[in-house]
Amino acid sequence: MQYGICTLSIVPVRIQPNDASEMLTQLLYGENFKILEERGKWSRIRVAFDSYEGWVSNSQISKIEETYYEELLNSEQIYSVDLIEFIAESSGNLTHIPLGAVLNHAKLSNLVFDGHSVHGIGSKSRLIDTAILYLNTPFLWGGKTPFGIDSSGLTQMVYRLNGYCLHRDSAQQAKQGEALSFIEESEPGDLAFFDDADGNIIHVGLIMPDNYIIHADGKVRIDRIDHSGIFNIDLRKHTHKLRVIKKII
Repeated sequence: MQYGICTLSIVPVRIQPNDASEMLTQLLYGENFKILEERGKWSRIRVAFDSYEGWVSNSQISKIEETYYEELLNSEQIYSVDLIEFIAESSGNLTHIPLGAVLNHAKLSNLVFDGHSVHGIGSKSRLIDTAILYLNTPFLWGGKTPFGIDSSGLTQMVYRLNGYCLHRDSAQQAKQGEALSFIEESEPGDLAFFDDADGNIIHVGLIMPDNYIIHADGKVRIDRIDHSGIFNIDLRKHTHKLRVIKKII
């Protein structure tokens, strides 16, 4: 087994080993992974944090030893919480990193980071404050940053920055936690899931106080939620059909 780490700001993880293939998710700076297969200029990886699999370009990753992979995996995760910051090498070279980048590699390698960071388990009340950091981020399928994010990327990153692990896709996240019977039982930070006509979970958002929800639809936005689903304030109509509300923490 081989191991790797992302030392660039953002790296696309694709469904097939070519640049034109659909982006499934992204690696952010400092994320590490197992290399499952190599095919020419590409590697199929399994991300350590959420076990998500996909293809990355070998030119955008760095290989590491198993001992270092385990050290990163077993250390408390530290995250950048600035919209954008940079890591400085001793040579003076800079690498820009986005909100949510993992700083453990930088710390262990004695690289310079002068921004704000967070670690440990945050209170549930902090989830919505974190989500607000992504407000107005454009929707991007597979995205995980303030420069482009999808609905499950938003919920995963918000929970991750507060010390909790969610799966990557909304359908996977819907299998976590405890189901609630009514919206009235929910608290800010609980997750609401929405399905399509075939009953497939296709969307997720975070419950806010007073029957509002923050979610990624066109952009990260705040709308109303009721027993039917999401009521888009701009369109003046329901856009997503509520399937279930889950209490994760």
